[in-house]
Formats: sequence, structure tokens, C-alpha cells
Amino acid sequence: MIANVTPSSPKHPTALGVACGAGAALCWALGFVAARHGITVGVSPFVLALHRYFWPGLALLPFVLANGLRDLGGIGWGRGFVLALFGGLPLALSSYLGYVYVPLGHGAVIQPSCAALGGMLLARLVLKEPLPARRIAGGLAMVAGLFIIGAEALRTIGAHGIGGDLLFVVAGGLFAVFGILVRLWRVPAMRSVAITSVLSLVAVPFLLFRFDNLVAAGFAENLLQAVIQGALAGAAATYLFTRAVVLLGASRAVLFPSLVPPFVLLLGFVALGEVPTLSQLAGLTVVLIGFRLTQKG
Repeated sequence: MIANVTPSSPKHPTALGVACGAGAALCWALGFVAARHGITVGVSPFVLALHRYFWPGLALLPFVLANGLRDLGGIGWGRGFVLALFGGLPLALSSYLGYVYVPLGHGAVIQPSCAALGGMLLARLVLKEPLPARRIAGGLAMVAGLFIIGAEALRTIGAHGIGGDLLFVVAGGLFAVFGILVRLWRVPAMRSVAITSVLSLVAVPFLLFRFDNLVAAGFAENLLQAVIQGALAGAAATYLFTRAVVLLGASRAVLFPSLVPPFVLLLGFVALGEVPTLSQLAGLTVVLIGFRLTQKG
């Protein structure tokens, strides 16, 4: 007797879903750590942004063409450029520029937290999703954690430290708007990544003004950033997270982005030798409590 299972059905969907979700969080974390490393060794944020969108844009161009270039597969050029505005170059530059002013732990906690907070508020305002007391408490806890980290920036770095933190706030806010537009317009995850990457190619001439910095970085550093920023932190992370949603359901898969901050701090310590301060660890702990409250149930 033949079992009624499709050939594509995974044998252990829960285990595979967990692996995909954790892999997505790891890829996102690698993007943060590689960006901090690049800034530390003198790579321009504009060169990092070039690697983030140029290679995926070229690789995913056939996908966009196959789905219909005339109207971008039914999404439309207007909506496509709006997605690229919020999920493309401005988001990447805000994140990369932030590391010019503040250490790894700040971006690792602030950007994902602001993305989660912004997404929660926009879901309430735009999609009219319920906002129960538990999620409000979680949001307030995340804000408290962000204040702990912001206070450290002001105390140890100064006003430009707050400026660096605000760049990560902007990046998180842009990603929140991008996410809500993807949900509102019902754009499949990989198609949104493809459209964002391909349309961001229009900025390549602007980014190539730092071509001298690209050459000075050397082959090894450029290859590292091309692989991590261009492949892992973008398309690979989105694909793995999408698979986790399919295998586990959205309510369970949504927990995986909360792994990004601890993954970043751990990888930063191992790979870059950046030791998180007590304030950063305290802020991270409070933020993770907030993550858990906002996502539970």
C-alpha cells in the first residue's frame, strides 16, 4: 500500500523547520558581524551596500524576467520601487553607517528590536490586528532595553553615539514598513527579495563612486562581503525563514528573529573579539523578554 505523502513532503518537518529558522537567524547575524568587520578594516558603507545588492540583483534578474518584467509579475513598477525604497539601499546604508559610530552590540539589538516594534505598531494601525496587553507589555520592555543601550552610547561615546543608534532605529523602521507592505500587498517572500535586489541595481553607478575603496579593500575582503552580504544575509536568510514558516506555521516561526541579537553578540565575540558590555547584555536581556512577550500566543 502506497502512503499518501507527496514527494516533496519532508520526513521530519518540525526538525527541518527548526533548522531552517535557526539557519535564517544565523545568516542575518553573519550579515551584522561581517558589516562591523568591514567597517572596522576600512571598507566604506557604500561598498558594503554594493555587495549587498549588486550580486543578488544580477543573480535574481532572470527570476524577475521570468515572472514578467512588464508589471513585475503583477506587483507593478510603482509598488516595486516602493518596496525597494524601504527594503533596499536606504535600509542597508542606515545599518552600515551605524557601525561607523557604535559597536556591534548596539546594531545587533537596536535594529531587530525596532523592526519588531515598528511591525507590531503598523500591524495594529494598518492591518487592524489586535494588540493585547501581553504584547503591549512586551513592547514596553523592548523600549526599556533600547533605553539601556542608548544611555550607554551617550555615556561612553557621546552625541555621535546616539546618532549611530538612531541610524539603527531608522533601519529597523524601514524594515518594519517593508514587512507590512509585503503583507498588505501579499507579495511572496522570495519575489519581494528579487524585486528589491533587482531594482536596487539602479543605484550601482552611485555606489561605484567609492570604487577606489572597493579596490583598496582587496580580493579576500570583497569576496567575504559578497558571499555574506550578497548571498547569506539576503536571499538565503529569506528563503530559510520562509521555509520555516511553511513547516512550522507563522506563530512558531516568528520566534526565530529573536535569536539574531544573541547570535550576533556570540559571533562578534568569537570572530571579532568584541566583548559586549554589561549595559549591552542588560539591554539584550530586557529586549529578549520583550520579544518573548510580544510573540507568545
